[in-house]
Amino acid sequence: METSSHPRTSIPMPTPATGGRDKAVIPIRPMSGAIAARLIAAPVLAKLPVAVPTVALRAPDPLDETRWHHHVIGGRPYRIAQPVTFTPYASAMPCSARCRFCSETLLETVAPRPASALRPGAGYFDQLRDALRQLAGVPMSYSLSGLETTDDPDWMCRMLDLLERHAEVSPVHNRVLYTNGAGLAHPAHGRALVDRFVDFGLDWVELSRHHPDASVNQSIMRFRPGVAVQYGERFSGMLEDLVARLPVKLVCIVQEGGISTAQDVMRYLAWAADLGVASVVFREFSQLDDGYRDNVTSRYIASTRVPMADLLGSCLDRPDFLDRFAFEQVTEGYYFWNVVGRHGSMRVTFEASDYARMHAQHGSGDVYKLVFHANGNLCADWNPERHVLFAAARQEARHG
Repeated sequence: METSSHPRTSIPMPTPATGGRDKAVIPIRPMSGAIAARLIAAPVLAKLPVAVPTVALRAPDPLDETRWHHHVIGGRPYRIAQPVTFTPYASAMPCSARCRFCSETLLETVAPRPASALRPGAGYFDQLRDALRQLAGVPMSYSLSGLETTDDPDWMCRMLDLLERHAEVSPVHNRVLYTNGAGLAHPAHGRALVDRFVDFGLDWVELSRHHPDASVNQSIMRFRPGVAVQYGERFSGMLEDLVARLPVKLVCIVQEGGISTAQDVMRYLAWAADLGVASVVFREFSQLDDGYRDNVTSRYIASTRVPMADLLGSCLDRPDFLDRFAFEQVTEGYYFWNVVGRHGSMRVTFEASDYARMHAQHGSGDVYKLVFHANGNLCADWNPERHVLFAAARQEARHG
């Protein structure tokens, strides 16, 4: 799920709070001691050697009605957070990578089948069209993630066609792709996919790469045989073409065996700068609650976790980092926080998230996230059977 790529090739990935056209609805406040003390990131902020000047309040105050959109979905009234992102969950085929930490391979104790196990049926695009009609008039952003959106170009292009038609009649702010880059680096159709994303009006790409060394990265992401993007030369060539066409944020999930120290961070930033990337995001594995089964993914996360607060602190202890790093902003999301600054000319984000907070917010009765799953369910959750707002497949069966 997003705050990471896989889109989710990571754990999880939130849409950046201050980028793109939805920033107009996110209050930006000067930081004060009183505000800092009540943020999710409060323990981290208290340890910083200098103050962060501003805070972006992406998570809406439940009592501030200007931050909520009232809308009827499936005949029932809902209150939808502003901003909110909509994800047509990509699961047309198994992912081209098998990231060792992938949130799509976590198993919930109450979920019979994860979203990653579902495949779109023959009526999928009609169902997606029906779900989008239910959302007509809801201001939202597109967050393209799930497994790997670019692995199936035909499915992806049909999905983009529907999203474009919806945006002609309903407000859409940002359009963001979370990707491992597999389809974009494909020798036969990679450049055509980039062209399609440019035509679609993509605002930026969050591209997962967890180590500069291709062999180390492959030990983490485990691309399937024959997937070209696993190779360093193919990745750098694809990235060079991509940054010339679209804004790119290079995403690194920090972990033991990958990027885990301040020295690693410095090397990663230098590598990204050499590739022409202007923005890098370092993300911590999401904190898991007790709603997940013990499996190989959850054990990997537990054994290789690198706490973001500790990593940021060790970076700030290095004069060669601190002398060039200027804090800009803290983002307060509904289940994540990040600290953003500039290291020289590069924008650098340090981010962490908490699934316990996410599940609590999703269960609050308000809508913080919109996900359309392959079973035809439009949900306010990443679970395809939980917090169902509209069941397009059942409506289709009912009306023939």
